[in-house]
Amino acid sequence: MRLLILSDVHSNLAALEAVLQDAGRWDVAISAGDVVGYGPNPEECVAKLMFKGFRCAKGNHDMAVYDGDSSWFNDDAQDAIKINRGQLSPGSMRWLGSQPTELRFMLAGLDIAVYHGSPTEPLTSYIYPQDAKERADSLLKHTGADVIILGHTHIPYTVKRKDKLIINPGSVGQPRDGDPRASYLVLETDQLTAELRRAEYSIDATAEAIDAVGLPHNFATRLYRGT
Repeated sequence: MRLLILSDVHSNLAALEAVLQDAGRWDVAISAGDVVGYGPNPEECVAKLMFKGFRCAKGNHDMAVYDGDSSWFNDDAQDAIKINRGQLSPGSMRWLGSQPTELRFMLAGLDIAVYHGSPTEPLTSYIYPQDAKERADSLLKHTGADVIILGHTHIPYTVKRKDKLIINPGSVGQPRDGDPRASYLVLETDQLTAELRRAEYSIDATAEAIDAVGLPHNFATRLYRGT
């Protein structure tokens, strides 16, 4: 089976559409959270994932937009959360709230576990590439999963231990690894291989939309840097 895996769309519709077009055919699509926050098009991004049948875990921005508690975010992120809350329909808000903080399922004989942050702190913990390498054995043992999918860092990586994987697809809507292109992964279950892929999109369009809805301007400028 071919799995499309993404994370941290962050209301960036242009980037999401570029990824969906670039990915081609897939059997199952998975999101590791933060569909909303930072960007200008939360309603459209939620609708797109709902329509495409994504299996999704909840991210910290998803939670804050849903419940309105943004006290643990910096000032700019709080502004974005408040704006995104005002842009979402009641149905999209219910969808955000209904997503689990731990997504667990069997697929093609694989036990797959999805968390936005980490298995122990799904909404808040960052597991960066080096952390994943050093903690791979303990994380896999803790979850008992064959494949662990993480997000939150906006930095992509793949760590393999025998016939098990820990993967992070990076960020669709706000990459932070120095590459401004949208980041995602394609996982082939038969060979258990994960391919990191990048998709170019119109950053100008997203930047203009960010300014148009009154979001902090630095959310636009950082897109060009991929930071």
